[in-house]
Amino acid sequence: MVKTASTMLPLGTTAPDFSLINVNGQTVSLSDFELAKALIIVFMCNHCPFVKHIAPQLAQFARDCQAKDVALIGINSNDVSSHPGDSPEQMIHEAEQQGYTFPYLFDETQEVAIAYRAACTPDFFLFDSTKSLVYRGQFDSSRPDSGIEVTGADLQAAVDTVLNEGDLTIEQIPSIGCNIKWKAGAEPDYFNPAGVS
Repeated sequence: MVKTASTMLPLGTTAPDFSLINVNGQTVSLSDFELAKALIIVFMCNHCPFVKHIAPQLAQFARDCQAKDVALIGINSNDVSSHPGDSPEQMIHEAEQQGYTFPYLFDETQEVAIAYRAACTPDFFLFDSTKSLVYRGQFDSSRPDSGIEVTGADLQAAVDTVLNEGDLTIEQIPSIGCNIKWKAGAEPDYFNPAGVS
């Protein structure tokens, strides 16, 4: 598998708008979360081993966040013609199997991924209550076969700082994962096809 790093969208970026279909068939938009104390957007999919590695902990992390009025939204932007395992139908099964209580949206046009400069799965973006980007980076230091426990410590520290209205001074390490599976000819210019070591 090719390892690809987050592009590290500039801090202070305002969350790009979106309106996408959830696994329950309902449309979910950025405006639905105006009252959230913070908002986490994670670009993810069903098949990626990096996502599968953290999926159980991500499900619990989201439940913990929801109890604190922090919203978490998953977005799948993969091309399903090349990766049918990431189809909306399979997303329904994945959400049920993993116990996801958060919206899991399908970005069929890939326009939302491009707006966020998403590059990998998983790719995390944390916005404060004003929808200004305050953290983008890894869930934690664990990777498949690393032997490191999945805790979500890096993202949790960022969320806690936002909720406590503190200044985010923690080191922000890029997320690493599989590259988003772009449609033929749609690969954005910021994407790094060579991946990282």
